[in-house]
Amino acid sequence: MRMSEHFRLFPLRDFGDERGSMCVLEGGQTLPFEIQRIFYDFHTTGEDPRGNHANRCSQFAFISLAGSCTVDADDGNEKQSFLLDDPRKLLWLDKMTWKTMHSFSPDNVLLVLSDCHYDANEYIRDYDEFLALCRERKTP
Repeated sequence: MRMSEHFRLFPLRDFGDERGSMCVLEGGQTLPFEIQRIFYDFHTTGEDPRGNHANRCSQFAFISLAGSCTVDADDGNEKQSFLLDDPRKLLWLDKMTWKTMHSFSPDNVLLVLSDCHYDANEYIRDYDEFLALCRERKTP
């Protein structure tokens, strides 16, 4: 399987010592973007997935700070699932990547960082519309 240019899993360096672990996130350094927005998901229950959308302009980084969850990423050409079960794993998703988060453990805390402030108009919530926009993007 070819790895997509639009999503990638990165290991985070653990700077910890005998007192405990510590990872550092720096916009433009550890992350491929400058941080404009931070949010987190916790106490997520039930079988209904979160996400189920793409963003026209925003990039995202996902880290499961506690527990685990799975993030499905789709760039309109390649699809891949990522198990986030260690706070030393960072999943980067480029703009125009369809994302679905699911299979949350009861103790999961999912940290999400973005390079854009929230704008409801940049969300694509219809998968067929997303695929059509991806095809347009590939057409010269």
